Amino acid sequence: MKKSFVRKRRQPIGPLLRVAVVLLLPIGFVPVACAEKPSWPRFLGVEFSGDAINPQSPQQLAKSPRIRWALDVGDGYGLGVFSNDRYFHFDSINGDDGRRERLRAIDRETGKAIWSVDAALRYRDFYGYESGPRSAPTLADADDDGVPDRVVTMGVGGRLTCRSIADGKELWHVDTSSKYGVVQNFFGVGGSPLVWNRQVIVMVGGSPPADANLPPGALDRVSSNGSLLVAFDLSDGTERWRGGDDLASYSSPRIASIDGKWRVLILARDAFWMLDAESGKVIAKYPHRASILESVNAMMPLVDQDQIFISECYGPGSALLDAKTDPLRVVWRDADQRRNRAMRSHWSAPVKIGDNLYGCSGRNPGDCDFRCVQFSTGQVLWTALPRRRCSVTRLGDCYLVWDERGEAIIAKANPERFDEVNRFKIEQLVASEDAKVETPVRLRPPCWAAPIVLGNELYVRGDRSVVRLDFR
Repeated sequence: MKKSFVRKRRQPIGPLLRVAVVLLLPIGFVPVACAEKPSWPRFLGVEFSGDAINPQSPQQLAKSPRIRWALDVGDGYGLGVFSNDRYFHFDSINGDDGRRERLRAIDRETGKAIWSVDAALRYRDFYGYESGPRSAPTLADADDDGVPDRVVTMGVGGRLTCRSIADGKELWHVDTSSKYGVVQNFFGVGGSPLVWNRQVIVMVGGSPPADANLPPGALDRVSSNGSLLVAFDLSDGTERWRGGDDLASYSSPRIASIDGKWRVLILARDAFWMLDAESGKVIAKYPHRASILESVNAMMPLVDQDQIFISECYGPGSALLDAKTDPLRVVWRDADQRRNRAMRSHWSAPVKIGDNLYGCSGRNPGDCDFRCVQFSTGQVLWTALPRRRCSVTRLGDCYLVWDERGEAIIAKANPERFDEVNRFKIEQLVASEDAKVETPVRLRPPCWAAPIVLGNELYVRGDRSVVRLDFR
């Protein structure tokens, strides 16, 4: 691959983005019942599924939303997370002494900053992508009282940081790339942190010291050192366990109860892994990666009871695994011929509604479409929206397709056809009467982060802006 250090727009970086973080309870993660406003506490939402919280009715979704505020953002590719009256956004900016990673707490009603903190960032992308985060923050409850009080971030250079939600004060940090000997991959660190049972679990994928001097991008020569996943203590950042013998991908770890036991799932560089959440012991592994060097795994595994769906777009496509068996049993997997593959997920994960998956399939605009695939069999029921790369968010019995060029399309979940309800572009919308923003608001592509929907609030992102819309 030809290297370049100029600012470019090319293929989206996998982990990108759909957004959210964790509210922590001993038995797992559930929404906080006493929250004044619906929250989005971790990557992909409360259940790692991209499901909206209290979505509007199809009748309301058929009406055009109004713009509430627009927030200028720096480098990076993701949206943020929400806790009650605050939105937390993670990006990078130029500072007096070089690049800085920045975390801001934003007033959810006004879009104004409550506090802003930053830290030094030393990262240069091998292929000219932005030097901002490819991940979302994660909210954590250190006091076990049902209210998040910490926010955890994982930067593109591997800096894992835990801060106070109240004022952004740093409580601890770990330079995971330096500590575990991470050899920089194509696009830097991409996974969002997982918080579970007072553990901060992140994908690291370190290597032995002998690999440190390998040339950039030579991942076929890089070896692993057993640190695919590392768990740190939420209170002070000390290591609690490490496990998995693979390099990092652009996916993110998630928790799931499989056959009654808590497991951490991750789609890594070469394989899908399932580890015991308490000890890091490897429970199962399923090889799943394209044979070409310049390929990436990016989708977060989708779980339905004890079945796990994984997908990528460079080679093998999709597979549905039965996780109760040892070894993992393949329920179905895609055909060898690319044109016959059911789903080829790139940076965006599909959503599941009933027994069907709705999502974008394909790597490049020329070979992409949006499709409905039967979850249990892998049968493609229909395709629509050709030559569009997009993300998707579930809205109850509807879903919202977010085109990378900034067009939103809302449709009903219908296994017989693409059943459109509404579509709009941000520059076509007007502002709320009490909003202090000039219209039209234009979003520069790429628009890679999946929208977040909280009740009547819709949040979308372009290259330099996050916009709040209201379905009121």
